[in-house]
Amino acid sequence: MAKSESHKRAQARAAGKSGKTEVSLKSGRRLDAKTRTTATEVERSGNTRNLRQAARRLKQSRVPRKVLQVPQPNMPKAADAMKSQKVRGTVKNMSGTKRRSV
Repeated sequence: MAKSESHKRAQARAAGKSGKTEVSLKSGRRLDAKTRTTATEVERSGNTRNLRQAARRLKQSRVPRKVLQVPQPNMPKAADAMKSQKVRGTVKNMSGTKRRSV
């Protein structure tokens, strides 16, 4: 499925100048953005299954800092998804004004 313009913007913002977007993992899946120390997954749907899959991709990234970026109303669901997949990291809203450590 094609990614929306807002999703692409969030990916580019997360990657910054030195990072990359759409990084391949060993499992064949793709991570939204990755820098040397941070892996970021942007999940705009509030679907629990998709949030769990995003958390799983973060777990496979093998970088010290993992960030799951979601719309603010979905932050509690995203935190639960990360806990269920046993992933330690940060859940933050799309603008970056609110964050929650898991």
